[in-house]
Amino acid sequence: MDALRPRTLALFTEWTAERYGSQPALRFPAEGGPRTVSHEELRVRVRRSGRALLGLGVMPGDRVAVLAQTRPQWTYTHLAILAAGAVLVPVYPTAGEEELAWVLSDSAAVVAVCDDAAQAARVEALRSELPALRAVTPMDELPGLAPGAESELLARARAVEPDDDASIVYTSGTTGPPKGCRLTHGNLGAIQDATLPLIRGGPGDRTYLYLPLAHLLAQLIQFTTLLEGGELSYFGGRIEDVVTELAEARPTHLPSVPRLFEKVHSMVLSVAESLEGGRERFEEAVRLGVLAAEGRLPEGSRAAWEAADGSLYAPVRAVFGGRLTWALTGGAPIARATLDFLRACGIHVYEGYGMTESAGVISLNHPGAVRAGTVGRPVAGCEVRIAGDGEVLARGPMIFPGYHANEAATAETVDAAGWLHTGDLGEIDGDGFLSITGRKKELIITSAGKNITPTEVEFAVQSCRLVSRAVLVGDRRPHPVALITLDAEEVTAWAAREGLTLTDPSTHPAVRALVAEAVEAANATVSRPARIRAFHLLAEDFSIEAGTLTPTLKLRRAAVAERYAQQIGALYA
Repeated sequence: MDALRPRTLALFTEWTAERYGSQPALRFPAEGGPRTVSHEELRVRVRRSGRALLGLGVMPGDRVAVLAQTRPQWTYTHLAILAAGAVLVPVYPTAGEEELAWVLSDSAAVVAVCDDAAQAARVEALRSELPALRAVTPMDELPGLAPGAESELLARARAVEPDDDASIVYTSGTTGPPKGCRLTHGNLGAIQDATLPLIRGGPGDRTYLYLPLAHLLAQLIQFTTLLEGGELSYFGGRIEDVVTELAEARPTHLPSVPRLFEKVHSMVLSVAESLEGGRERFEEAVRLGVLAAEGRLPEGSRAAWEAADGSLYAPVRAVFGGRLTWALTGGAPIARATLDFLRACGIHVYEGYGMTESAGVISLNHPGAVRAGTVGRPVAGCEVRIAGDGEVLARGPMIFPGYHANEAATAETVDAAGWLHTGDLGEIDGDGFLSITGRKKELIITSAGKNITPTEVEFAVQSCRLVSRAVLVGDRRPHPVALITLDAEEVTAWAAREGLTLTDPSTHPAVRALVAEAVEAANATVSRPARIRAFHLLAEDFSIEAGTLTPTLKLRRAAVAERYAQQIGALYA
């Protein structure tokens, strides 16, 4: 075992238990208050789960599916699968029946470990479509332990090689059926080697984990935290309670999607706007805070900055528990205003970039090198270049060996020279920082032959706090139009301040006028062909349930265009 990590993830808990022993590894809600599990106890629980898997007949290389919410049992099961020499197949608990059946059948999973009896029943109902599936079990009801299996489990863990598959992670399926990305122990180890030196942690640090562990980013954070001897703090299961739990958990590290940070920003700004002159005082406090963070606080401004610390910066830090040293976000751009607000308050949010096919990471901002508006420099071992058509290409030991049982898709994605074709459009500046400007498949070509990247104007519209999502439409059409959804919480708060009663905000003239201002401001930031000529306010937001968002909250553009074809047609009429 080397200094940074074990040789493979199959030996993960053996390595962490030997190094950190009785120090806390997991923290989770329980009756009577939070419960902790040490690194040594984690090893015991993983061994127990591993022996149970052996008792179910799981063999090296077998695929084991996990369909559950983020909780400690997910971690026990995950690490036990790896220790048994098997392959994890994570499934989002929100997956529909069609997606669930596809993932289980395409992966040929032999065992499905489920959150509870209800999820197990969903899988049981599909048994006729799953000839490889031999057992379905709730997490809390793993069968009796195989007698004498512990020595076999350890032998299997030691026999795993870096080139062996560790997981098959299915893509979000924004453009077709999900594809299973094979990730090896070596791929995931390369990410740990590249990122562990960048954002350091250790005993005494605590990571609050509310992201679904079916998501690769959450799994990487799980590995990193425990490898460094830190503590994983699991959320209680209700997304509405995340902000309350943050204050209680008092984490030092927080991985998140941009939405959480943007909601805190909006919440504080709403409070400020409810006070006489509050908006102006808020903006001045942010300005001073950013200058102070950059070491450029003007002479004579110290007293004003200290006053702002008492009224704004410290209360915001308290929202996140008061100990947050870094936060990590990815998957979508985050508003510059939100980053400045948090930085002013002493909270640093670092943007990164990657995809499942790169084992989750390609580039990363970190305390040693950060540039706002970019997704950082490529991590160690990862080469990045921009192709002639603007596509981001990546190569290195973290690039996956291919899609499960899909050689044609693999050949389309990784070329003969080993370059991963990400499908993202980007630019690299003179200092090596990467910016993502759009998706190749989302490129809009109007009937006049104009090429438009939709994300720039969409993101600009979404800077309006009343807006949840903006979707540009216009492929093979004369000009772009947009579908826009509203942020229900922000609209409700705004209406209360204005003394308005809204039955359907999407049809209210005042709401439409504010959104129209946001569209006009966004149009001023892009070229004439990319400007939104008309928009429709939808009465509902996009959602996983409606099929317009993936489980990782990415937009399914084709599904949006199909669902709202009538509204789009009316905009062109």
